[in-house]
Amino acid sequence: MTLHTNKLINEKSPYLLQHAHNPVNWFPWSEEAFKEAKLREVPIFLSIGYSSCHWCHVMEKECFNDPQIAELLNRSFVNVKVDREERPDIDMVFMAVCQLLTGSGGWPLTIIMTPDKEPFFAGTYIPRESRFGRIGLIELVKQVDDIWEKKRSEIFDSASIIISRLLSQISIKADSTQIDKRILQKAKEQLLSKFDTENGGFGTEPKFPSAHNLLFLLRYWKQSKEKDALEAVKLTLGSMRSGGIYDHIGFGFHRYSTDKKWRIPHFEKMLPDQAILAMTFTEAFQATGDSLYSRTAEEVLTWVLRDMTGLSGGFYCAQDADSENSEGRFYLWTTDEIRETLPEHDAKWVIETFHLKEEGNIPERESSGIPNVNVLYLDESDKEKFSAGPQWESIRGKLFNKRQKRVAPFKDDKVLTDWNGLMIAAMAKTGQVLGNKSFIEASRRAADFILTTLRKKNGELLHRYRDGEAALEAYLDDYAFMIWGLLELYETTFEAGYLETALKLQEIQNTLFLDEENGGYFFTASNAEKLITRNKENYDGAVPSGNSVSMLNLLRLGGFTGNPQFEKDAARLIQAFSVPLKENPSFYCMLLSAFEFAVGPSVEIVIAGRKEGEDTREMVEALRSVYIPNKVVILCPSDEQEPRINRIVKYSDKYRPIDGKATAFVCRNRVCSSPVTESSEMLELLRRD
Repeated sequence: MTLHTNKLINEKSPYLLQHAHNPVNWFPWSEEAFKEAKLREVPIFLSIGYSSCHWCHVMEKECFNDPQIAELLNRSFVNVKVDREERPDIDMVFMAVCQLLTGSGGWPLTIIMTPDKEPFFAGTYIPRESRFGRIGLIELVKQVDDIWEKKRSEIFDSASIIISRLLSQISIKADSTQIDKRILQKAKEQLLSKFDTENGGFGTEPKFPSAHNLLFLLRYWKQSKEKDALEAVKLTLGSMRSGGIYDHIGFGFHRYSTDKKWRIPHFEKMLPDQAILAMTFTEAFQATGDSLYSRTAEEVLTWVLRDMTGLSGGFYCAQDADSENSEGRFYLWTTDEIRETLPEHDAKWVIETFHLKEEGNIPERESSGIPNVNVLYLDESDKEKFSAGPQWESIRGKLFNKRQKRVAPFKDDKVLTDWNGLMIAAMAKTGQVLGNKSFIEASRRAADFILTTLRKKNGELLHRYRDGEAALEAYLDDYAFMIWGLLELYETTFEAGYLETALKLQEIQNTLFLDEENGGYFFTASNAEKLITRNKENYDGAVPSGNSVSMLNLLRLGGFTGNPQFEKDAARLIQAFSVPLKENPSFYCMLLSAFEFAVGPSVEIVIAGRKEGEDTREMVEALRSVYIPNKVVILCPSDEQEPRINRIVKYSDKYRPIDGKATAFVCRNRVCSSPVTESSEMLELLRRD
């Protein structure tokens, strides 16, 4: 029997290809679809999701694979499918519409709009039939049919009002009041007012890691010495590492916890979560010296290298929550499975230590109906007796090998420039702090892959690579996150080419995305497809916003080059978002981490010495052993005839070793100290308040 195919069959997105054999006649987002809708004089049914979205799969199985539903949709609409990870610009605009109309959002995102792309209905998951007050798709199609036929002019009027309200809502105007350091304390107080003092994290269930909140609190503690900020970070990281949100067998963090104690996860794993969490655990290790944090960062990145890295060096997007038609099946265990896999003594230890029960420790409604299954988790009180020594590694290895024989969750093997930028930064940062050469090499390989494969001849970036095809114009996040990765990679390898490329990408970003009138950056380029509005994203959600990361990039580039224009652009950027920032500063923690860098104290450190010299290496390692987040580090190699760094950094040719020894030049808040040749002297300078 030949499978029905629709127009998604020629797409590269795994999510779109998953729908290529639906009886729904899906179009990709394209002019062809909009011309068809105008020709037929029917509205557009737009469905937005992504490959590792559990409820996207549910709606596909329940609705889009149903012949009756497909017949209704095909008759009444032109149907368009969008992968939100490929087209975040489309997703951003219509998610704003959904939040405007319904007060909430999420995926799958369902939009019904006119052939001119003007929305008049928005929702998320829609069941086949109406139930529990939620309209079903069958009834919805019939209602839209009736209104489209009898009251079409009212639909157009409604769509115009929606667009007008949307444009009014997203319009952000800066006020003239300058932001000062008091906003940092206000953000910290807002965060801690929502802090779960028993379990860590913010709010109640479901709980997301929100790692950039923790990065902010770490940096706030470093500057203010207020211990409650550090204690909040420590409790949260320890609770997440102990809980079931962490994959104790195969490593990596799941998407979020469905309960407040971090025990029962939603089992999806996504690349950007791993990147930001790895950086957070790495910085926490620098701040506290706790080896649990360094081990966790290493394990997270080990999972990425093992399961999420392509032969080309690029990093994949995500791993699904579902396998064998059940959420979490790949990760869950019965006590019998544990006993079958391990010797009796080890099995007893695992069952007791990780709180496994004969009847299962996970509510049946959250185990997709699989009976007697358990998720492995530790309590805070268990951490003392739990060891990452040889006994556990032997046990874990046996459980891992057993688990590998199961049907693995689906993997979305797209390579996205923005998410790769985050992981390049994480690999480089963790690699430099822990001295892990495999992470550093992975960071370098991924960066080189992006810069050779997802970059046009004119230097502009592309957004997505898959199956031999690099495509889609880049967004702000692609530039901002890639520049972040390159800056971390430079400070890790001191290969000046990465810093030079970061500067070139920043120049292109300014040309394509800068809001010349108000400051800050638009999400889409000036030459991109025109949608309802050109958003300027500032909220730090599951992933930090491109504007927040850009501010930090600008400040660091200013520190590297001595060019004051970068700092001016950073000042205009934060002022552009001053109104929402002052109202709810805790929603902008990555932006405030950048502001913290700006107000200081910040440090510029130049080390002059032989690049491979033992004294240079010792000085660099000493610098990496301490927690100084607000710094830039430059290496001036004295053993190179014409160092490339001299073309980038002003006055770098003036820095020379003293008496042939590696020498550190430390400037703090633009005040420079006398050069020193001993690591201990350098660290003493850095410890001064």
